[in-house]
Amino acid sequence: MTFLLGSAIGYAAPFIWGALEPSMGRVTAIRITFAILAAIGLIALLVPTFTINEKEYVHTVPSNDDAFTSLIKTFKNHDFRIFVGSDVLYFLGLTIFQTGLPFFITSLMKLPETFTTILYVAMTLLSFACYMPVNALAHRMNKKKLVLIGFVGLAIVYLITAVSGLMGGSGLVFGIIIVCAAAFPMAILGILPQAIVADIAEADAVITGENREGMYFAARTFAFKFGQSIAMLVFTAFASIGTETGLGYRIAAVSAAVICLAGALILSRYNEEKILGIIVPDKK
Repeated sequence: MTFLLGSAIGYAAPFIWGALEPSMGRVTAIRITFAILAAIGLIALLVPTFTINEKEYVHTVPSNDDAFTSLIKTFKNHDFRIFVGSDVLYFLGLTIFQTGLPFFITSLMKLPETFTTILYVAMTLLSFACYMPVNALAHRMNKKKLVLIGFVGLAIVYLITAVSGLMGGSGLVFGIIIVCAAAFPMAILGILPQAIVADIAEADAVITGENREGMYFAARTFAFKFGQSIAMLVFTAFASIGTETGLGYRIAAVSAAVICLAGALILSRYNEEKILGIIVPDKK
């Protein structure tokens, strides 16, 4: 929820610098806007650091390994490596799409840049409305199947984005279709991957007797930040192709779809039954 809220606030940037632009010019207004958002982000990051006492919620048994040894042991987990591989590709595809969203909207759909905020906020709210159905489905279906559905759903959204504006019609219609189609997959992938990491970490603790949950989440965070970093370079390279026609943006959207499908293919090798059989024996 907070990830979606923070993203929505970030995508409100055009409205903020639009309000500041008449008095200080476009470039300065943009600088001030991101300085404000950075300050808000810093304060938000410090809140849990100084207000949450972890010992009140969990009983931990610290690992005797140093950080590097613990990281090596974490990546020796076969199921975790499979998950991380798919997760890197998910964030690679997602970041290409999110980075390109303002350009998709203005160049391909021919809408004003302020629609970036409007459409993203609408997508955020609709995705949030899907959180309860996703949680309900997670009790009926295994998490792996739902995440695979999420991958395929996002790939379809990216392909719709790639063809927007090619067949005529209003760009706003394409925007609404994308918002509606992306909401459910975003809800799935906003909730369940972290639950999968938790399952893998818990199973590893049962097998090894060592609690390395923090390292599992740290390794996952490093992996998706790595994917995000690569995505910035990839999108920049594609964006330079056919800037007048928007060809590079279409190639970027298609690439994001292919990357998501590759992530689904890798995740299909994840043995969720084995993991659940370790942490919940009656689910064998």
